[in-house]
Amino acid sequence: MTDQPSPLDAVRARIDAVDGELLRLIDERAALAAQVAAAKRAEANGATPGFGLRPDREAQVMRRLLARPRSAATPALVIRIWRELMAESLALQGPFRLVAWGGRDPARTAELARLRFGAAPPLTLMAKPEDVLKAAKEGGTVAILPLDAGSTWWARLLAEPALKAFAVVPCLQAWGAPAALAVAAVPVEPSGGDLTLWVTDAPGSAAAIEVLLGECGFVGDLMMEASGLKLFALAGYIQSDDPRLAAAPGRLKGVIGAVPPPFDL
Repeated sequence: MTDQPSPLDAVRARIDAVDGELLRLIDERAALAAQVAAAKRAEANGATPGFGLRPDREAQVMRRLLARPRSAATPALVIRIWRELMAESLALQGPFRLVAWGGRDPARTAELARLRFGAAPPLTLMAKPEDVLKAAKEGGTVAILPLDAGSTWWARLLAEPALKAFAVVPCLQAWGAPAALAVAAVPVEPSGGDLTLWVTDAPGSAAAIEVLLGECGFVGDLMMEASGLKLFALAGYIQSDDPRLAAAPGRLKGVIGAVPPPFDL
């Protein structure tokens, strides 16, 4: 009798074949990323190219991938794989590092940083949020800071116009509620369906402020409150010079960035 391969053997053989094809495609993608990095260096005429992070493009790529038909690959799997690919590509283009203030749970902050930015960039934990924000001003640096009830570090961004919050982590609801923000000296452009982060010192309840925001033409939800300051997420991409913001409640107030909402909403 001729031994016939079992169904399990056939599946394993197919996995081996798919692995080979995946490796070929990953290698091709890495080569293309290297070409992008070389082209940017050439455009810089010998100078160090600017930080290549473009949060809006990354969000658009992830949305497009997650919208494609899939039979078994979960959103979490897709995001983990492409975050690693994107991080490797970004690291090829120039300096890329992560700095983080851990807040009350440094291990969780570090985990969120890796989920969002992959294993390619080195990660340094710092003792104070102000140290992290200072480091974020350096090119190629991304800061991750938790939304900790004991800190209003996010209000400091009102006095740091070069720094913008550009991502909320985790980026999947399945991984938990919004727990931290990513900040960097990068342009923050609309990606579609964004949330604008807005700070105010307006007194009163969050519900009352949300009503006042509605009268100004905004839909806002409270994200964090501490020491008399409040952080709201306003629906849509709203620029800091939007004239409607002048009538919004509060004396110390302003936009500190914009973030894509979780991908699995």
